[in-house]
Amino acid sequence: MAATLRLYRIGKKGKPAYRIVVVNKRYKANGSYIEEVGTYDPMSEPAVFKLKKDRYEFWMNKGVIVSEGLRKLLKHQKLA
Repeated sequence: MAATLRLYRIGKKGKPAYRIVVVNKRYKANGSYIEEVGTYDPMSEPAVFKLKKDRYEFWMNKGVIVSEGLRKLLKHQKLA
């Protein structure tokens, strides 16, 4: 199974929040997911970024692919 780490949008219109999830690569963007690894709230001041580092490392060692948007976010947070 090819898995990927991606942002899963939640929240109301105009007030986005995101879950960082591990999902089967073939599933649609907001379909079911395997595990929630963190959250991101860009609307709060300052933006809140939470990541379960142990689960993130676990999935990275399994060889998941990180989506482009999440890769940029992790680079900005100095985690990738």
